[in-house]
Amino acid sequence: MVKIGVIGVGKWGKNHLRSLATLSCDLVAIADVDPAQKKLAKEYGISFFEDYKQLIEHVDAVTVTTPTDTHYTIVRECLKAGKHVLVEKPIASTSAQSKQLVALAQKNHCILSVGYLFRFNNAITKVQELIKNIGEIQYITCRYIHSTKPPRRDAGAILNLAVHPLDIINFITGKKPRRVAAQKKNLLSKELEDSAVLLLDYKDFFATIEVSCTHPEKKRDMWIIAEKEKLYVDYFFQTITRYPLTVTYEKVEGGEPLQESLVPNEPLKDELEYFINLVQKAQTSDAATLSNKGKEDPSIILACELSIKSAEAGKEMMIP
Repeated sequence: MVKIGVIGVGKWGKNHLRSLATLSCDLVAIADVDPAQKKLAKEYGISFFEDYKQLIEHVDAVTVTTPTDTHYTIVRECLKAGKHVLVEKPIASTSAQSKQLVALAQKNHCILSVGYLFRFNNAITKVQELIKNIGEIQYITCRYIHSTKPPRRDAGAILNLAVHPLDIINFITGKKPRRVAAQKKNLLSKELEDSAVLLLDYKDFFATIEVSCTHPEKKRDMWIIAEKEKLYVDYFFQTITRYPLTVTYEKVEGGEPLQESLVPNEPLKDELEYFINLVQKAQTSDAATLSNKGKEDPSIILACELSIKSAEAGKEMMIP
């Protein structure tokens, strides 16, 4: 059974802990710089460490749920110690750091997964199937907006929020953007944007992404406008509405909207279970040869970096 620990037990780390406690693994310990979290460890009957380096001596794998600006150092140390890692998104603060961690994981034969949660969301999984039969995609619009909690201070809205819709679009289409033009607003901080809009060129279609931590609504949704159907996807509530609609200069043909039948799942729990099963396989096989649904795609952070540069320079940026 895989021995696993959680590094960082803030709000999202507690969600990791809660889910791991229900899965088939040996939940060994947590690490957090706040000594008050020792009480949480006692509740779960596991060990507590203030120094994560002490924790990794006792486990096969870790999940890392600390602030973004700490990810690179912590993940690097875990991989250097030969531990398998699932780190929350974004994997690091820069695309260069992302590439370094991917290379280190390969060198040390470690599983390295990133918390691209929506890859394990049943609505997104279904869209990946439906998109094959809706005709040529014209454009996609995504929103990842809220104001339900104060903005994070470890990175701006683009790096913290846009990574999800970017990954979703790439994941469901199998394509990557070639160019980006972006606008951002720094209302609360000179250093970190709190709202932004990205316009992405995918060659065969374009996509827009709106992110904000000052919007009155909490929305995680998207429209996919295609030749034969238009899909509305709420990936927070895991619902899909299909609109049969074909538009030509001669006529418009459509039908009644159809609600796709879906059974909502717990994406975080399924993501963690997938990671644990992958680690088990890696104990008897070379991790580098295993297919990993949660693998890092450094182009995601690169697109975010170039979006920020585009907004600052006021011009479109090519994405190599």
